[in-house]
Amino acid sequence: MSDNRKPGSFQLDNDKRINPAQSAQETIRKPRAVSDPSQIIPEPVDIFELDADELAAIQNMDVPEADYEKNRISLRSVLFAALGILLSFAIGLWVEDLIRAMFNRTSWLGILALIVAAVALVSFVILITRELLSLRRLASVASLRLAAHEAAQKDDIKAARHAVAQLVSVTSSIPATARGRKLLDDTKDDIIDGRNLIKLAETELLKQLDIQARSMILHSAKRVSIVTAISPRALVDIAYVVFESARLIRRLSELYGSRPGSLGFLKLTRNVIAHLAVTGTVAMGDSVIQQLVGQGLASRLSAKLGEGVINGLMTARIGISAMDIVRPFPFLAEKRPGIGDFVTDLTSLNNIRKNNGK
Repeated sequence: MSDNRKPGSFQLDNDKRINPAQSAQETIRKPRAVSDPSQIIPEPVDIFELDADELAAIQNMDVPEADYEKNRISLRSVLFAALGILLSFAIGLWVEDLIRAMFNRTSWLGILALIVAAVALVSFVILITRELLSLRRLASVASLRLAAHEAAQKDDIKAARHAVAQLVSVTSSIPATARGRKLLDDTKDDIIDGRNLIKLAETELLKQLDIQARSMILHSAKRVSIVTAISPRALVDIAYVVFESARLIRRLSELYGSRPGSLGFLKLTRNVIAHLAVTGTVAMGDSVIQQLVGQGLASRLSAKLGEGVINGLMTARIGISAMDIVRPFPFLAEKRPGIGDFVTDLTSLNNIRKNNGK
């Protein structure tokens, strides 16, 4: 051990001591007078900067995440199915009577009518088969999303592996998921936690698709905002919003591997609208409209630019709802997009248009 150090004394310089009270008084700037007020330059105000109330109003526009419930057969579905069968019988009887009448007149007319009816029947069967397959794909995506949600909640590794295998099958035709599918195949036996396996599959297979989906939603919202700002009639605005929303829903469904047909697209659109209606987000409340249009952001812009922002946000909300419906897995590891993610881009776009218009 080393020897103990002997005590010593040190001389402090009293002149360099700092008095906190005196230092605070010295740093306070004395009031000054300005001789020429015209030289005062005010701080620039950003008209697109949102205050706390406006941010709260924007958050109220977010679309709640879709509920994970099993689809049930409704009485309306049974009614339409029965009416469809009766209509098919009626068309069949009418075609049979037509062919018989053709044969009674001339044999070659009857043969021609029979050939045309056979071609129409084959085309109808092929078309119905394709539509049924598209409906089955939509139903499988919905059931897969429910299975993944339940497997993550219960932390069931067996159910999680089955859900991941289905997700790999759904995304097998998407080139962007090739690397993620290979990684999951290499590590399929290394993960024993069901919830972590679901999160890993979501990150590796759906992250890139989510980025593309957000880009699609943003570009659709921008196009709607631009068309609304330059269109001369409100009817043109409504028509383009409907067109762009339908186009966005189809593109998102194809991105995630659903590939809906005509009937599948109608069902998907109905599900998106039903999701918006059930969550109460189709019609914005008066407080949100007043906050965004009357007293908030859009009041600082021209009327058409404000309408463009609102229509763009409405399109973004439809895209987010469609993303919830067509996405095979729920949002667990990845962040779910919200309206606030698109506000800055839309308002900056309108700012550029306003500056160019001056």
